[in-house]
Amino acid sequence: MGSRWLKPVERWFKLALIPPAGAAVIRALGRSMRIETRGQEHVDRLYREGKRVIIAFWHARQLMMPLTYRGTLAHILISQHQDGEIVARIVERFGLRAVRGSSTRGGVGALRELIRLGRSGVDLVVTPDGPTGPAHVVKMGVIQLARASNLPIVPLAFGCSKKTLWQLGSLHGPLSVLAGPLPLGAALVGPAGKRCVRPGSQTP
Repeated sequence: MGSRWLKPVERWFKLALIPPAGAAVIRALGRSMRIETRGQEHVDRLYREGKRVIIAFWHARQLMMPLTYRGTLAHILISQHQDGEIVARIVERFGLRAVRGSSTRGGVGALRELIRLGRSGVDLVVTPDGPTGPAHVVKMGVIQLARASNLPIVPLAFGCSKKTLWQLGSLHGPLSVLAGPLPLGAALVGPAGKRCVRPGSQTP
């Protein structure tokens, strides 16, 4: 009996407390670090031309990415896992909007929605190796998305001089660890050019 009402209460506390605390931690870390941006001219040029992009970064590097976005409106793909709701509420505090789904749950519907949004003129954000891995291996989803939406892929990286590894909530497996910076370090962030996918092509 006790566990049946404890779980909803625990979930309520997680959703009510972790998102504002998480966003505050990200902002505090950002203010404490010396962040250098390189390669932003590639993305800025696309924006000046009135184009939109697909921003892609590795799953384990997502923590500080809300601070790096240079556009006006982006929709980010977030899994339907229970921890995904926490992530969605955190990124919404930075002006990003969530599309829920992944290769393991709700993927087809999420891909269709991302294609629709990309064609409507907004940026898209994905982690091409998530959610089940293997880590740092690009899956076909981002290629299909780029081909269908006709948007270039902009690989984005964030590296820091001081970092630690955090376990992601109840997740397990190759993508359950998040690399997070420590305060007072130095960071380097930037896009690595762009990758375009030709209609009908399977590779950039």
